[in-house]
Amino acid sequence: MNTLKYQSQAVAKPYFVFALILFVGQILFGLIMGLQYVVGDFLGGAIPFNVARMVHTNLLIVWLLFGFMGSAYYLVPEEAETELYSPKLAIILFWVFAAAGVLTILGYLLVPYSTLADITFNELWPTMGREFLEQPTITKLGIVVVCLGFLFNLGMTILKGRKTAINMVLMTGLIGLAVFFLFSFYNPTNLALDKYFWWFVVHLWVEGVWELIMGAILAYVLIKITGVDREVIEKWLYVIIAMALISGILGTGHHFYWLATPEYWQWVGSIFSAIEPLPFFAMVLYAFNMVNRRRREHPNKAATLWALGTAVMAFLGAGVWGFLHTLAPVNYYTHGSQITAAHGHMAFYGAYAMIVMTIISFAMPKLRGIGEANCNRAQVREMWGFWLMTVAMVFITLFLTGAGVLQVWLQRLPESGEALSFMATQDKLAIFYWMREVAGVVFLLGLIAYISSFWVKEKATA
Repeated sequence: MNTLKYQSQAVAKPYFVFALILFVGQILFGLIMGLQYVVGDFLGGAIPFNVARMVHTNLLIVWLLFGFMGSAYYLVPEEAETELYSPKLAIILFWVFAAAGVLTILGYLLVPYSTLADITFNELWPTMGREFLEQPTITKLGIVVVCLGFLFNLGMTILKGRKTAINMVLMTGLIGLAVFFLFSFYNPTNLALDKYFWWFVVHLWVEGVWELIMGAILAYVLIKITGVDREVIEKWLYVIIAMALISGILGTGHHFYWLATPEYWQWVGSIFSAIEPLPFFAMVLYAFNMVNRRRREHPNKAATLWALGTAVMAFLGAGVWGFLHTLAPVNYYTHGSQITAAHGHMAFYGAYAMIVMTIISFAMPKLRGIGEANCNRAQVREMWGFWLMTVAMVFITLFLTGAGVLQVWLQRLPESGEALSFMATQDKLAIFYWMREVAGVVFLLGLIAYISSFWVKEKATA
C-alpha cells in the first residue's frame, strides 16, 4: 500500500534511516566518554578521550544534518504540491555525504589526528583542529558541494510549485546553514580572532538559522496532525522566527565576553541573550494551543507527543538552562564549566534531536507504506522510547548542573588560596559523573525502543 502523496518523498527514507544509525553511534561514544570521566584509562589505548569527544560531537552534527535533509525532502514536495526536482540527485548526494561522513569518522578513529591532517593536505588550506569543525578540509569542501546540490534541488522544486510560509522559512534556514558554514574555512592564527569567527558558525547555526528549520518542521507537523488552519499556524511561525533571529543574531555576544572584544558586548550579549528564551516559550504556547484547537484526532499519537515534547524540552534546554548562565556577571564564573555542558545536552536534544525524531515518527509509517500511523503496539513502544530518552536527558542535565554548581563553588568562587585545582575539583564531581553515566544508559535504551518500534506489528486477533 503506497500512502505517499508524492513519490519523490521516498528519498527521505534513507536519510532518516542513516540519521538514526549515526544517532546510535553518537550515544555509544557519549557513554564511552562518560565512563572515561571516572575511569580514566577505559579504552584509553584504543579510543583516547579527545578522539571519543571528536567523534561524539561530529556524529551529533552529521546525524542532525541528515535528519534536516530528510525532513526537507519529505515536506517540501508536499508543501510545494509538486514532485521533487531531481530524486536522482538527492540519492547521489546521500551517498556522497554518507561516504564522506563515514570515512571522516574512520579517519578520526584509525589515524592520529596530525597524520590525518597530513594525508588530507591540510597544510594547503589549514582548517582543522577547531572544536566541532575538526573535519579535514576535503570533507568540508564535500559538505559544501552536498549543500549546494541540496539547495539547488529544493530551490528548483519550490520555484516550480506552491510557495508557502513553511517552505520559505525552511529554505531561509537551510541557506543560512550553508552560508554560515563557510566561516569554517577561515582559520586565523590569532586565537581570539579565531574564536570570534568560529562562533559565526557554531552560534549562528544552533541559535539562529537552525531555529528556523526547527520552526518550519514543527509548523508542518502541527498542520498535519491538528488540521488547524494554515493561516493561524503561519502567523505564529512568523512571530517565532522573528524573535529567534533578532535575539539569536545579537545574542552571539554572550560568546564574546572574554575574547578581548569591546566591553559593550557584555551588555549586548546579556540583553539579547536574556530575550532568547522568548521564542522557545512562544513555541510551547503555540504547540499546545494548536493541539488544543485541533479539528481532527490524528491516529499518530506518538508524533503528537513528540511535537509537544519538542516545544517543552527546547524551552527548558535552550531557554531556561541557556538563561541560567548567559548574563555576563554570572558567566564570569560559569564559563566553560559543567553548567555549559548541561545546557548543551538538553538544548541539542530538545530543540534539534527531538524535532528530527518528531518528523521521522510522523513520516516513517507513510514511507514504509503502512498508512498514517504505526499500529497501537508500535506507538506504545515508541512512546516508551520518548519518555525514557526525555526523562534520562532531564536527569543528565540535572546531574551536570549539580556538577557545574559544585565545580564553580570549589574551583572559582574562593577569593583566597582555598580554591581547588581543576583535577582536584573533578575528583569531587565523580558521583555526578557516575549518575550521568547511568542516565546515559537509560537514554540508549529509550533510543533502542524508539527505533525498534518501527518493526513492531499488530498482534493477529482470533
